[in-house]
Amino acid sequence: MAKGLGEQNREWFARYKEDVKKEGKAFFPRAMLHDTVMGFVVVGVIIGLAVIWYYGAGDSPEGEGLEPGILGPLYAAPAEPGTTDFIPRPDWYFYFLFYLLRIFEWPETVVVATVGIPTVLLVLLLGLPFYDRRRERRPSRRPVAMVAALLTVLSMGVLSYKGATAEESLGSTLIADGVPKEWAEEQGFAGNERAEAGATLFAQAGCLQCHIYLGFGAGALGAPDLSEIGQTNDTEYFVQYLSNPARFGNTVMGSYSYLGEENLAALGAFLEASKGGESDSDSR
Repeated sequence: MAKGLGEQNREWFARYKEDVKKEGKAFFPRAMLHDTVMGFVVVGVIIGLAVIWYYGAGDSPEGEGLEPGILGPLYAAPAEPGTTDFIPRPDWYFYFLFYLLRIFEWPETVVVATVGIPTVLLVLLLGLPFYDRRRERRPSRRPVAMVAALLTVLSMGVLSYKGATAEESLGSTLIADGVPKEWAEEQGFAGNERAEAGATLFAQAGCLQCHIYLGFGAGALGAPDLSEIGQTNDTEYFVQYLSNPARFGNTVMGSYSYLGEENLAALGAFLEASKGGESDSDSR
């Protein structure tokens, strides 16, 4: 009769222990010595890179008189909290997850991208030693494992590339094409300087990454179309909403209070003036 898996594993383990006594090398001190030496090498490389960065870099970013070193400047220019054209992006090793979120729409399926898929893959990886207990290590004899590994690497590579090259803002293109002026004419607030400034700010601040306005925008994360939002509330309401969306039950949208009172007032005037206009409903 064929031997059970448990009995076969015990035989393999006994053979392994016997081979170690005859030809193998003990874990202590040989393996521990190797790990210790490698640990010192890694720490030494990190310290070396830190020293090169510190002594090779200037005191300010390029353009302010001192050139950055090969590993970058010692420190960068101070952040501008009121900026409207900065596009935040994740670190490169999160690009695959960053692009995965663009595939799924909020709020019905976004949990699949943020929790579901990564968690399932992590559990499968952690459980690999428990459900794949064969001794065979040659790749040619493990087609399922090799195909799974190649598909994982390929999918993460493609998603990372797509995330790194994804276009994040329509703002500069819209402003260059004079689209905010077209909005003002179509919505009937041309000549209202504050509302026109709000239209430009609306394009700059990345609002169209989620919302749609007169056919422009992504319509992502379940964000509503704002083309006729001015029919519902006034400027003061919109300023309060933009300052603290969570107060109105919107826990998805972040606060725009950092833009300052003047910019918020301009955005509020723009939204109030958006009563709806004749526009092609398709995204451009």
